[in-house]
Amino acid sequence: MKNLVTAIAVTLFFSCKNNFDEVQKVGVLQNQPVGEAENIDLKYTEFDDDSVKLLANLLSPKMLDYSNRDFSFSEFPEGIELIVYGDDNKQTKIFADYAIIYNDTDIIDLRDNVIIATHDNDTLLTDQLYYNEKLEWVFTNEPFTYGPLHGNGFDSDKDFKNFQMLEMGGDFEIDN
Repeated sequence: MKNLVTAIAVTLFFSCKNNFDEVQKVGVLQNQPVGEAENIDLKYTEFDDDSVKLLANLLSPKMLDYSNRDFSFSEFPEGIELIVYGDDNKQTKIFADYAIIYNDTDIIDLRDNVIIATHDNDTLLTDQLYYNEKLEWVFTNEPFTYGPLHGNGFDSDKDFKNFQMLEMGGDFEIDN
């Protein structure tokens, strides 16, 4: 009986090997994107009666899809160009060297050399800018330049009609 228990214990000891390398590989696979796309040219349209209206066009060299995560997102590691079409086909262009779109919160995080050039020839420059798709609101706590103005912290509606600047400076004229 003693030999049988010893044989079983030895068998269990040698059959249970360390699979830490395999466990690490599973973790790496879970951290990989579920999809990868190159040369993105995504058009966002709206159907209105019998016509189709182009609202936005997203261009990017590369997109990584992490929808396999609990907090899913899409990453654009090589940057984006976004053209937003307004009334009368007026264009606002947005550029960033890096972007992330968080699917659950509808927040877009633009980073590194962020430029927004509006159809009114206004230009906003910053290193990071967030866009809330639900509220149609842009904001940053980073240093920015907006035309002749500069400061730290900026938030605005999508049309730049209602905006606030924090810690601002620059050259501007005030009518009395």
